[in-house]
Amino acid sequence: MGIDTSCDDTGVGVVRGHRVLSNVVASQAALHAPMGGVLPESASREHLRVIDEVAGEALARAGVGLQELDAVAATRGPGLAGALLVGLGYAKAIAWGTRRPFVPVHHLEGHLAACFAEPGGVVSDAANAPPEPPFLCLIASGGHTVLFDVPDYGTYLRVGGSRDDAAGEAFDKVARLLGLPYPGGPALAALADAGDPGALALPRPMARQQGHDFSFSGLKTAVATLLERDPNVRPADVAAAFQERVTRSLVDVSVRAAESNGRDTLVVAGGVAANRSLREALRSSGLRVHVPPLELATDNGAMIALAAVIGSTRDGFPDQAEALAVDAAPYLPLADAPSRPRDATRR
Repeated sequence: MGIDTSCDDTGVGVVRGHRVLSNVVASQAALHAPMGGVLPESASREHLRVIDEVAGEALARAGVGLQELDAVAATRGPGLAGALLVGLGYAKAIAWGTRRPFVPVHHLEGHLAACFAEPGGVVSDAANAPPEPPFLCLIASGGHTVLFDVPDYGTYLRVGGSRDDAAGEAFDKVARLLGLPYPGGPALAALADAGDPGALALPRPMARQQGHDFSFSGLKTAVATLLERDPNVRPADVAAAFQERVTRSLVDVSVRAAESNGRDTLVVAGGVAANRSLREALRSSGLRVHVPPLELATDNGAMIALAAVIGSTRDGFPDQAEALAVDAAPYLPLADAPSRPRDATRR
């Protein structure tokens, strides 16, 4: 069983091997909508309120009881400190009470693991088989936009990333400028469907760079300036133009990084991977592209369980005394994903 409470969604999932048996997510979108963003203290309290119910539903849908679990996993970071502590403490309590191994998981490694889910169950519409390392990985979400070279699962070499706003964060900020409801990313993408991406002369982020970095803050400022100068501009055109610039940047830089690192396979994970415009643009990238099923693209517990399965299969379960002592790590780098001690004798 995997638990994720890294931000504003309470996610619990159950997997058997790489097959997802259940994946239950309680969204806090309605709670945070009046504030236009996540209020950390409110998020933590809401996780506390619903986590027992969400876990019970996940187990019921999977058709298993607590004593039938082989291990319990939870996100240890990065994320909001208070929110992380809720899921981490809940998972440790279950592991301790059932005498099952506890596996702390890096949130971004969970997003990557979502691409390794086998077709079937709640991911029956998965379009492609799990990728095999080596490959390049783009993780694009509300808090992260970063490229990693992955020569083997568990080894992550950073080759580029955003110098300012993450792609998902930029979507949310521009959505707010357009007066769209929270969460802004999906609302902006829906509005963009009615717009013309070529109608406005918005800049292309870092168009002349030869490296592998992203930058979306300047594009966001350009949108704010445009709206200030021309209040009558069609919001749908603004949304479409903005989305096209972000999508094109993500694809172009990823292709360039893949070529520089000798990779022909790109794995795209994180909430932005659910964006239909990005998925369509990736089809013409010339790379073999793997994206997670839509159900597993945004934050969820099943991806954390999948990451625990992959890690424990490779290295065994962690030493339990040290695993249970692991604390929440709000700023945990992905380079520290394999930081939990291993006991290879335990499988």
